[in-house]
Amino acid sequence: MTTENTQGATQTGRKPWLTVIGIGDDGLPGISAAARALIDAAELLVGGERHLSMVPPSSAERLTWAGGVHTAVKEIQAWRGRRVVVLATGDPMWFGGGANLSRHFGADEMTVITHPGAFSLAAAAMLWSMADVVTLNAHSRPLAGLNLHIHPGARLLVLSRDGALPGEAAKLLTERGFGPSLITVLEHLGGPRERRFTAVAESWSQPRAADLNVLAIECRPGPKPRLIPPVPGLPDALFAHDGQLTKREVRALTVSALAPLPGQVLWDIGAGAGSVAIEWLRAAPAQRLAVGEARAIAVERDAARVAMIAENALALGVPKLNVVHGQAPTVLADLERPDTIFLGGGLTDSGLIEACWQALPAGGRMVANAVSLEGQARLIALKGTVGGELMRLGIARAEPVGSLSTFRPLLDVTQFVGIKA
Repeated sequence: MTTENTQGATQTGRKPWLTVIGIGDDGLPGISAAARALIDAAELLVGGERHLSMVPPSSAERLTWAGGVHTAVKEIQAWRGRRVVVLATGDPMWFGGGANLSRHFGADEMTVITHPGAFSLAAAAMLWSMADVVTLNAHSRPLAGLNLHIHPGARLLVLSRDGALPGEAAKLLTERGFGPSLITVLEHLGGPRERRFTAVAESWSQPRAADLNVLAIECRPGPKPRLIPPVPGLPDALFAHDGQLTKREVRALTVSALAPLPGQVLWDIGAGAGSVAIEWLRAAPAQRLAVGEARAIAVERDAARVAMIAENALALGVPKLNVVHGQAPTVLADLERPDTIFLGGGLTDSGLIEACWQALPAGGRMVANAVSLEGQARLIALKGTVGGELMRLGIARAEPVGSLSTFRPLLDVTQFVGIKA
C-alpha cells in the first residue's frame, strides 16, 4: 500500500487496481480531485450505505458491507484487475476498512488515499496531543475494554458504537468510582452537522447522541475510586471467586513466568476464577503490531466458575477472553493452537499434561502450579522427561494473633516452567 503516486505503477511495475479512499462526514467536497477522479472512473464501488449515498449515480456496480467483511473481500477478489474503489470512514488504516483489506491485498494491488480520521479530528477539537491519549474502539468491540484504561488523569478517545454508548460509558465510569470524569461527545466531526457537548459522568442526563460520535473522556477519580493497576498481582478481592483462585503473590510470579508477548495465544487450563488468563491479557504489550493482539482461552469444567470468569474479564477490561466450558483434555482439540499453556488444576487427570505438552509448538512455554503431593509428583516426573525448571514458592502474610501478630504461611506452591525444544 502507499499514500503516494496513486495514479502510477508500483515498484513491481504493476498498477494497483484497488483504491481505498478515506472520506469524512463532509462527503465528496472534502476529498481531493485525484480521489474524486478515481471514484468517477470506478467499475465497482464498495462501502457502507452512508458512504455510497454520498456518490451520485453512475455506471459503477455497488457493493455494501452488509454481508460482512469476509464476503465483501471475496467479491472484491472476483474483480481483480478491474477499477475498484472502496470508501472508508476517515483514515482507512486506523480501525478502518483499509487495515482489513491490507491483510488480503499487497502493495502491488492496493493503494490508499487517506483522510483525517475521527481520532485526529477529536484530538484537534479538544486541543489534546495525540501522543498523550489512549485511542479505543468501542464501535466493533465491547465497551468493557474501557476498564483497562481508566486511571486518574487518563485521557481517552473512544470511537462510539451508536448514540446510546455515551450514557453507557458514563454509567461504567461512575461504577468504577470515576463519577467526576468529564465526557465530551463529538458528533459528525468534520461535517456540516458537527456538534459537541460535555457533561459529568455521575450526573449524566443527556439525550441520546447522534450515532456518529466520538467520546473524549477525562478520567477524574471520586472519593473512593476502584483503582486497577496495570501490573500483575491484582488484589484477590477484585475477582469474583469461590475459593479457587491463584493468590496474588503466586499469580504475579506465574504471569511473569508465562512471559506474555503480543500475538501469542494462551491456554489457561482449569482456570478457576480466570485470574491468570485475565492478568496475562492485561500484561501483554498493548502495541498494535502486525502479529496482532494477544489472545487467551480459559478452560473450566464448572459452569458457575465459567460465569465468574466472564464476569471478571468484563470488570477488569479484557472482554476478549475466550471462556470455554468443558473438560480438558477432551475440548482441547477444537481450540486455537497455543503458544503458552498454564496448568492451574487437573494435573493428576489422566493424559492432561501429555496432551498439553503435545499441543505446544517448538519454543512454546508451559507453566504449571501444584499444591498437592500428587500434583508435585507429576511435575517432578515431567521435569525428568522434558527438562525445564522447578521452583518452590512460599508466601506468608502477617496476621493478628491475639494482641500480637505473626506470619501465617499460605500453602506452598511447586511451579514448573518448561520450554519445548
